[in-house]
Amino acid sequence: MNTERLKSIDIFRGLCMSWMILGHLFDWWIQPDYSWARQIMTIILEPIGASGFLFISGVSITISNRRRLIKAKNSEEYNYKMIRNSYMFRALLIFTIAIIYNSTVAIQLVNPKIIWTWFIILTIAISLFITWPLLQIRIHFRIIVGILIIIVNQFLVSLLLPHEGDSSIYGGFFHVLYNGINQDPILYFFPFFLIGTVVGDLIFNKLLRESVRSRRIINKKQFFIASIVSGIGFIILGVFFEFPQFLLRKSFSWILYSIGFNLCLFSILLLIEEVRILKPKKSYKFLFYYSYYSFTIYLAHNILYFLFLKKLNIFNIWFFIAAAYISMGLTLKVIHKKWGSLASLKLQIGKLSERITDKIEDSKKKIFVNKY
Repeated sequence: MNTERLKSIDIFRGLCMSWMILGHLFDWWIQPDYSWARQIMTIILEPIGASGFLFISGVSITISNRRRLIKAKNSEEYNYKMIRNSYMFRALLIFTIAIIYNSTVAIQLVNPKIIWTWFIILTIAISLFITWPLLQIRIHFRIIVGILIIIVNQFLVSLLLPHEGDSSIYGGFFHVLYNGINQDPILYFFPFFLIGTVVGDLIFNKLLRESVRSRRIINKKQFFIASIVSGIGFIILGVFFEFPQFLLRKSFSWILYSIGFNLCLFSILLLIEEVRILKPKKSYKFLFYYSYYSFTIYLAHNILYFLFLKKLNIFNIWFFIAAAYISMGLTLKVIHKKWGSLASLKLQIGKLSERITDKIEDSKKKIFVNKY
């Protein structure tokens, strides 16, 4: 089985992270008079923001877990229960970081309600918790679940939005499900993660796991045709359903359009990689850093918040954003050479979750030995 790192995943995730940083810098640095520029950028690029990041996270985590399951079948010391525990500990660690992150924002803004706000880290953590049992069912049912969540969410948000800030039970449900509704609420963005797990399973089964060359070629053609056709179908449905609502972030049409956009973009990147157009040392090194250190960058780039807070106009902001990207790129290059994976919070969380799992298993074995 091919265990090589898929460059298309890194490129896609790097694009998502680059756009999210760009969006944040605009939100933080641009003068209020130029907010229209941010709105235009959102219309054009938002499908590869939080939605794209959750989508590719679903792809990545699924491929990783499938590889671990194969490893468990061929190992006497590694089993399904350990994979599940490691997965859950990872979700728990990310959840803990999310609450700490939210708490710092709450303290800064003197608003305790922000402790439970759907910033993307919290959305990812809850998505991980919800997804584990869904990974055990067929991909067709996962697609149905994702579509049902998209539909149900439209009714729920219409019902609960008028009760925002209320002390009633409806207000409580709104706080849990939608607090920070302009951020990344779980019911809006979990379907992207879930669709990502479907794509991850298809890639693993049809592109990575198949050992017979003739079948692998057929599977590749079937995968690319199915994914691109499905993506185009979602785009068409999103564009023409209540046109032009697909331009409005988090509308029903936008969700459909964004799913299609992500499917098409990722499939094209994967196809380019398959025909070996991408050269790993030249074509995507910059985006690789933004993918490899995505969690680290997301937390660290917040220090840029106060640098030019609401001071820049539509012209000079590009110079300072370019300077920020170049500085971050060079810093990441140095970090990668000097510390490698040690500086990747994402990888360290994965390793820590595995260590915790191993220690629990060792403790159980010791208890069993002492008992008998």
